[in-house]
Amino acid sequence: MGEEGGTSMSAPTVKQTIRKTILAQREQLPADTRAAHSAAITKHLLQLPEYRRANAVLGYMNFGTEFASEVWIKQVLREGKKLALPRVNRHTMQLDFYWVDDIEKQLAAGMWGIREPIVDRCERVSTIFEVEFALLPGVAFTRDGGRLGYGGGFYDKLLVQLPDVNQAPRPSLVAAAFAIQVVPNVPLETTDVKVEWLVTEHETICCTDV
Repeated sequence: MGEEGGTSMSAPTVKQTIRKTILAQREQLPADTRAAHSAAITKHLLQLPEYRRANAVLGYMNFGTEFASEVWIKQVLREGKKLALPRVNRHTMQLDFYWVDDIEKQLAAGMWGIREPIVDRCERVSTIFEVEFALLPGVAFTRDGGRLGYGGGFYDKLLVQLPDVNQAPRPSLVAAAFAIQVVPNVPLETTDVKVEWLVTEHETICCTDV
């Protein structure tokens, strides 16, 4: 994927090419197909031992044609787990996280129309280490855990703060995506952090075993 017409492309160019290709393919999926895929993914997520063990989880509100995470989020709350959701801090351009227990009353459209916690209606999460399971968004993923985001770098800034998985306790890092979003490889920086689990409508992949 790093070459086109025999000419080597730079990493940023390769990333943009992958994003454009995968997002176009995702847009072409019929709405009922995306809904069916999302339902299957949600079922797999809820069965993950890492999720079952977690008392507090980090999620995100879906937008556009991505995995419908809201279905999973509603089940998280029904099961009585603590739920943290992200909000873009427009001063630091990083993500802040807030505890949410009512997505109808505590969320409002924020950046890019994505629903975010309303600051004065939610308690802020003091540290990411308060959650034991983190569901991460992205455009494309590899089977060994490589992740390509939307280009804003918000989650990259968060993940780089985490210790090595073998050095200290940290949230289990999980991604949910349609099978068409799984690619052979994506350019990674030395600071990029891989996900440990990748869940599609067809399978649950333990990326650390790949």
